[in-house]
Amino acid sequence: MANNVLIYAEQMGGKFRPTAFEAICQGKKMAQELGGKVIAVAIGSGIENPEALGQYGADKVIVVSNEKLKDFTVDAYGKAFADVAGKNDPAVVLMAATYQGKDLGGYVSAALDAPIAADCTEWLAQGGKIQVKRPTYAGKAYATIAFTGETAVISIRPKVFASDEPDASKSAEVENQDVALSDDDFRSIVKEILAKAGGKIDVSEGDIIVAGGRGMKGPENFKILEEMAELLGAAVGASRTAVDEGWREHADQVGQTGKVVSPKLYIACGISGAIQHLAGMRTSKCIVAINKDPDAAIFNIADYGIVGDLFQVVPAMTEELKKVMGS
Repeated sequence: MANNVLIYAEQMGGKFRPTAFEAICQGKKMAQELGGKVIAVAIGSGIENPEALGQYGADKVIVVSNEKLKDFTVDAYGKAFADVAGKNDPAVVLMAATYQGKDLGGYVSAALDAPIAADCTEWLAQGGKIQVKRPTYAGKAYATIAFTGETAVISIRPKVFASDEPDASKSAEVENQDVALSDDDFRSIVKEILAKAGGKIDVSEGDIIVAGGRGMKGPENFKILEEMAELLGAAVGASRTAVDEGWREHADQVGQTGKVVSPKLYIACGISGAIQHLAGMRTSKCIVAINKDPDAAIFNIADYGIVGDLFQVVPAMTEELKKVMGS
């Protein structure tokens, strides 16, 4: 009976993303329940220190390295991962529900003819198998999913499961594996990646997010959120309305049609709380809402609420934070 956990260790530019560590740490716990091992799969080019994944719980790392795999494309990465999965007979295929993981999960599920549960926020072992919980109806309810068959494909929501501290005394066995790739495996090709200037934290990776909505009234007013975010080491997010108005880039959008986030602290400024926005941030550990409308829906899920003009409240909070933090 299959009992190993196979993990997609996401990387970019040869460096592993934090979501890879989160997935490996959860994979280790799953493998302990199943009585199997943790096998991480790193796909790309110029991958740095794959053995270090052992510090997070990987027993073995399979590296598929090819210059053609420098940039993620679902067909090529999917074929490479499915090839590795077919040779290792996993009970669970695990990955983070990032844009790569969402793309890859569907491909691998089809290739292995295995069921998939995406964007999961909880899991448990039951009868020698893994069950998961995932939000449904825009986060208003949770579905518990059990799997039939030998292999289950699971993606977990980033930031919901914290990664453990790395154990520097541990190191994983590394195995290099070749996968035959043809031109037909590259139906899409990345021509160019336009990187933003350094220092900006991606909302999908921020432990703290300060987000603005329609109440910001214009792009120029986001500077007060940026000031608070810089002080807190936070990312700046936006509602769909703010993005549709052209006030912020789509990369900053939080919500069902943007990025789904689960930071330790989410500060919502001038965001009313539309269903699609709540679906993207309601699993945040602590939610602070600032809105002048006492009946705004965002207050229904907020841990702390401030009814007031954000243009007075946010600067005042920033000044108090400077005093507390000694800035």
